[in-house]
Amino acid sequence: MRPRDPGEPGRTASNLELFFDLVFVVAVSTASVQLHHQLTEAHVLNGVLVYAVVFFGIWWAWVNFTWFATSFDTGDWLYRLITFVQMGGVLILASGIEAAFEEHDFSVIVLGYVLMRLAVVAQWLRAARPPGSTRRVAVTYAAGVTVVQALWLAGLVLPAAALPFTLIVLIAAELAVPVVAERRGGTRWHPHHLAERHGLFTLIVLGESLLASANAIIEALHEADSLGPLIAIAALTLTVTAALWWIYFWIPHRAATDGLGRALTYGYGHYFVFAAAGALSAGIEVEIDVITGRSELHPPGASFAYTVPIAVFILGVWLLAIRPEANRIVNVVVPAGAAFVLIDPLFPVPVALATVFLAVVVVVLVWQEPKTDQGKRRARDSSPLR
Repeated sequence: MRPRDPGEPGRTASNLELFFDLVFVVAVSTASVQLHHQLTEAHVLNGVLVYAVVFFGIWWAWVNFTWFATSFDTGDWLYRLITFVQMGGVLILASGIEAAFEEHDFSVIVLGYVLMRLAVVAQWLRAARPPGSTRRVAVTYAAGVTVVQALWLAGLVLPAAALPFTLIVLIAAELAVPVVAERRGGTRWHPHHLAERHGLFTLIVLGESLLASANAIIEALHEADSLGPLIAIAALTLTVTAALWWIYFWIPHRAATDGLGRALTYGYGHYFVFAAAGALSAGIEVEIDVITGRSELHPPGASFAYTVPIAVFILGVWLLAIRPEANRIVNVVVPAGAAFVLIDPLFPVPVALATVFLAVVVVVLVWQEPKTDQGKRRARDSSPLR
């Protein structure tokens, strides 16, 4: 298992990587559903905190697979089998999400998570076998991940009162492993492939939000006294999701992964982007519950359930990819748009204004789109391969 060429032309996501992403949708969807239940029952703090922890496990397992694959994806039979083991771990994790939200029981989640992470250890040990510059970093990764997984298992026997402190320490340890390992030699990632993988997962999570919101609207049709508010929510969902897609893909993200520091910031920062996209559907469903009278939350506070994820998503994308490359106009309008969306519930007509704010941001992005990007997009869209 030798490193792949970081300058390999035409490198794209493999079929196995796309299949791998689909399994994670199950976990993201389950976490979003449980967040919705907690929010609509007015258990806001508990719901947000547990969602943040659960989503960390989902995101960290995905991002570690992605970073390994961009450097060492061989596609041989053993690599595929170990990937399937990781996918099994995702399903085990997903099955324990409800217990984590309802009872603060993270045991099943930890078992599924550790299974995924130990499968990654097996891959790193394979990568460490051939002699070369990557052996040192591969051994460091394998050792670091193994130690942290042992600590996760040990944490299961600690008293419940120690859970918050334990989670903070173990999450910090997980985040520290790549920083330490990469400074001992460094893996050779493919910038275009890495950016594409993050973009594809963003599409999947946004699509999950559309599906969940559509299903909630279909159920609410049987209970709502008037169709007008539901039509407004449906329009909001589509408009918001389209605007978030436009903002995310406004500029290529390849430059955001150049250099170790920027690449780590890009990878770690996507936790907030992915988590916000996953939480959007929960916020939309809370708003639907308010309309049908099934929510313990009430306007305008309930509307923050969807404006906060929107604002976090926009700010995350702006900080990670847009801000370093954009001009002053874009760098004022995008964060300002996120701020206006965030405080939107304080205005008398929140749904209408949210769509207006996002439309203004998109119009400015179209107006300020670099000419080189416009030309590349036209050439790409006119290609006979599309």
